[in-house]
Amino acid sequence: MRILVTGGCGYIGSALVPRLIEDDRVAEVVVFDSLTSGSPRNLAGSLGDDLQFRRGDVRVYGDVESAMRGVDRVVHLAAITGADSTHDRRAETFAVNQDGTENVLTAVRKFDVENVVYASSCNNYGRAATTDIDEETDQNPLNPYAESKVESEELLAEAVDEYGVDATALRMSTNYGWAPGVRFNLVVNHFVFRALTDRPLTVYGDGSNWRPFIHVQDAARAYAHAVLNPESWPQFVYNVGSNDGNYRVAEIAEIVREELDRDLDITYLEDEHPGPSYHVNFDRLEETGFAPDWTLRAGVRDLADHLQGSNPEISEP
Repeated sequence: MRILVTGGCGYIGSALVPRLIEDDRVAEVVVFDSLTSGSPRNLAGSLGDDLQFRRGDVRVYGDVESAMRGVDRVVHLAAITGADSTHDRRAETFAVNQDGTENVLTAVRKFDVENVVYASSCNNYGRAATTDIDEETDQNPLNPYAESKVESEELLAEAVDEYGVDATALRMSTNYGWAPGVRFNLVVNHFVFRALTDRPLTVYGDGSNWRPFIHVQDAARAYAHAVLNPESWPQFVYNVGSNDGNYRVAEIAEIVREELDRDLDITYLEDEHPGPSYHVNFDRLEETGFAPDWTLRAGVRDLADHLQGSNPEISEP
């Protein structure tokens, strides 16, 4: 089959694309990316006859339609990420994340694409009082990023209900860990980098906010599993992570300090906008047969090894 990966030069894409190429069921991967934030170097080692690259913008329908021709299935990753930063980029965030998703779904319907896997987020839940958030919990987005993801899910649901599109939304936990397109505006990766450069770990607020975390290689495995085995993912939406992967932000700082064995200060700064806090239940995910492999502690050590040059290869837990 031919699989289109939008945003394939980004963080998750850099882990997903080689995984798809290596699968015998995949004849070709089409990477569609604007290269605004992703880079071609993130595909190093994957370039060959079984990868096609199409530069384009998801906000431009013609670009999307051109990339969609001849495609069997789609993983739609392309988005403006970095939830906190989107407060100052509201219009752009909705144009890329929501309007771009609408363009993808329009092209999917035009070409009768078999299946769509959409990259949603557990960030959509906002600040929830319960510590057992499942897929039926009301979403309460607190930033334009999450708002655009919630509204994109609604577009996806409409495509399923009204047009019979086969689609699944994966509400992904916060990613961390090594991949060629590694991002450092994510809390675990940010803390590891600061620790390795002997700087204090700065926690905004009191650090009591809950977040679920998943290694980027596990996230890539989840997207690959969903797009290659859609029959195993029959529900419209899944939280993706693990029940023991929920941590308070203050715990993350302590784990990084312990695993890297460094005498680092952890400083707490008052935060007028404490941001989301969500402790998520992942029981539904077990029904798919997929489960994350990495632990947070192993991922922290592995990322540090890569950044220090002692582990140049992609690791397995």
